[in-house]
Amino acid sequence: MFAHRSGALAYKNVGVENGVSSADPHRLTLMLFEGALVSTNAARIHLESGDVPLKGSAISKAIEIISNGLKVSLDFEVGGELAQRLASLYDYMCTRLLHANVRNDLAALAEVSTLLRELKEAWEQIGKPNSIANSGSTA
Repeated sequence: MFAHRSGALAYKNVGVENGVSSADPHRLTLMLFEGALVSTNAARIHLESGDVPLKGSAISKAIEIISNGLKVSLDFEVGGELAQRLASLYDYMCTRLLHANVRNDLAALAEVSTLLRELKEAWEQIGKPNSIANSGSTA
């Protein structure tokens, strides 16, 4: 059984690595949002079940993704004020996650999950082709 789990984990890791190596910057950012959302959801599940070590680990992973993935990827020269605001929002999310970890605060986890989901949805919209430009319309 252990070999099966080990093989499945290796397959999963290769799949993630292949996805990362072949993804464009837009897709990479979406993957970061997805990873942070998975981690905050896992933290909620572990908090509800009383598994403190796994809750802490999941929150730490979410913080790592937000601070060393999403925030680090901001281009302050090109992004200007928007990049500054996003950096502040990412800092706020990390602070709320730390609070959720120390206080076992489900509301703080939910707040961060909502913010991540909204940003992810906005990022998805940015990546969609313009429906008018691609419809063949000459209007």
